[in-house]
Amino acid sequence: MTNAQNFYIIYYIFEREKERVKPILQPTTCPSCDSMLERVNDLLYCYNKSCPAQWDKKLQHFATSLKIKGLGPATITKLQLESFQELYELTVAEIEQRLGSARLAEKLFQELNNSKNASLQTLLPAFAIPLFGRSASQKLCDSISHIEEITEKSCTEAGIGPKASMNILNWLEDEYYPQRLADTLPFSWTAEKVERKPTIGVVCITGKLKTYPTKAHAQEVLSRYGYVVKSSLTKDCTHLVNESGIESAKTQTARERGVLIINNVKELIEEN
Repeated sequence: MTNAQNFYIIYYIFEREKERVKPILQPTTCPSCDSMLERVNDLLYCYNKSCPAQWDKKLQHFATSLKIKGLGPATITKLQLESFQELYELTVAEIEQRLGSARLAEKLFQELNNSKNASLQTLLPAFAIPLFGRSASQKLCDSISHIEEITEKSCTEAGIGPKASMNILNWLEDEYYPQRLADTLPFSWTAEKVERKPTIGVVCITGKLKTYPTKAHAQEVLSRYGYVVKSSLTKDCTHLVNESGIESAKTQTARERGVLIINNVKELIEEN
């Protein structure tokens, strides 16, 4: 077979494949709520706050943050809730009717009652405020005692970044005050004052942790025991946490500087 024949065979196959391939059309509306999608940095977003899919995810995050056992995706679908307020207005009988189980209803009702004791530190990240997680919440709650003390000034004084500060202030203005959450949700909205020990060391965490689910969680615990946690290996670092065992650049630098390398955060805490 000549080169010309090979060329025409390949060309024929290519043209046939082009006919079979259908172009991918970019969606214009949200598949869950039919709202118009907005394109941001090559990604499509639905900004409808009443979008059912977004609400389900928010409620799942809320349940996980407050450790409400039994309030998973399947249960949320069966409960058919439309607000956080409705969640806490449920009676045992209503839960049983929707879940079809008296045992599950009793357990979930008790979990909801237990969650009412959540401190402000835990509560704020539960509302899925962008860029406002456990670490930011802890910093802010170290300097205030009640949610209504949150202002631009208190955020700045607590060392909260401008974007996170703007997001928490917008949430207060758009949701907390308009929905009168202080009156409709059964929380004290007060910060739990944690007695912290004097600073005994400066810690940098590299890589994934095994002892805690997130670095923010580990940072919260370490700070209670007197450790300052930094994101980079500064000259004043006394400890580098490397639970993964991977010889990262930070680990090599720490070894050269004589910084103590720790492979278990909990063992570091137990030493004190």
